[in-house]
Amino acid sequence: MAFGAFRPESPLLKKDYMNKLLYLILSIAFMWAAAQPAMAGNPDRQGEAGAGQLLLNAFPRSAGLHSMNTSLTSGAEAMRINIAGLSRINKTEVVLGHALYLQGTDISLNALGLAQRVGDKGAFGISLTSINFGDIAVTTEDQPEGTGTNFSPSFFNLAVGYSHTFENKVSVGVLFRGISESIQDINSFGFGIDAGVQYVTGPQDNFKFGISLRNIGSRMEYGGQGLSTSGPSPNNGGYNLTYSQRAADFELPSTLDIGLSYDFLVGNIHRLTVLGNFTSNSFSRDQVGGGLEYSLKDMFMIRGGYRYELDPGEDFEAPIYTGLSAGATLAVPLSKENKNVQFAIDYAYRATRVWDGTHNIGIRFNI
Repeated sequence: MAFGAFRPESPLLKKDYMNKLLYLILSIAFMWAAAQPAMAGNPDRQGEAGAGQLLLNAFPRSAGLHSMNTSLTSGAEAMRINIAGLSRINKTEVVLGHALYLQGTDISLNALGLAQRVGDKGAFGISLTSINFGDIAVTTEDQPEGTGTNFSPSFFNLAVGYSHTFENKVSVGVLFRGISESIQDINSFGFGIDAGVQYVTGPQDNFKFGISLRNIGSRMEYGGQGLSTSGPSPNNGGYNLTYSQRAADFELPSTLDIGLSYDFLVGNIHRLTVLGNFTSNSFSRDQVGGGLEYSLKDMFMIRGGYRYELDPGEDFEAPIYTGLSAGATLAVPLSKENKNVQFAIDYAYRATRVWDGTHNIGIRFNI
């Protein structure tokens, strides 16, 4: 029995093994972040990436902070920001998000997120996001004013992710996403991977740190009958042939986010969270920003953020989203025993360089 403390099933040995695993995960995350000079903001590559919808956010709770809540995002919305936060839920969470993108363009975003706890520490999630472009008139060289018919592109992505929390201090997660873009006769499909880490510490879990690597995946290329054209046969054969054109392939808009936050708590009633975030874009300039979120009993929350692009170029090169964002949440408890069981309504507004900003609204069910 004297050797029982050193058996493989010993809780002491298991805890020591778990701590070593956590330190290893954190070390890998920091090393990965430090070894990303190739991902540093590169204005020379600006506009070369495709699948730009992967950078859009239909969920209002995170949109109110300019999507800079890398360190503290949780639940289904974490699949858009930092997959590591997916497992920080009560049991089940369902989120519906809708955004009026660039008010005045008639473009809207719709998103559905579902997170389900698996075991004591893990969570599985599914997310679906689509873009509605409205009806676009079909034009041709012979009828530049329109043929009288319309079309609407179909852009959507489906993501499946898993996150695990170790000792309530470190969460890690990975997500796989399928990306589809198409019209009637042209389409493109690709795969992307997200990975993330969150670390929580402090006397009341006040301090949070997160790293998220998003949109690392396959190159995409358009194909289909829409790329075919008809032309004269070689050597003046007197008949036409159909030629298939090849489209150039493109990469996904990869990003690396590093964020931290701190909660100032006053009893069990008030919380003021201060956060900062740095975003390294592979195909545009880097961005830095910060934000505040105030919570009253976790039932009413207001938030705001400010994001700035480093080394801004000409006005025509500036991103759509810079400057201010704001949002609010109203949550209603559904259980007297557990305050985490609730229904919530979220709203956000983000100022834009052109048009009249983006409005987000959504609902959340925590069971």
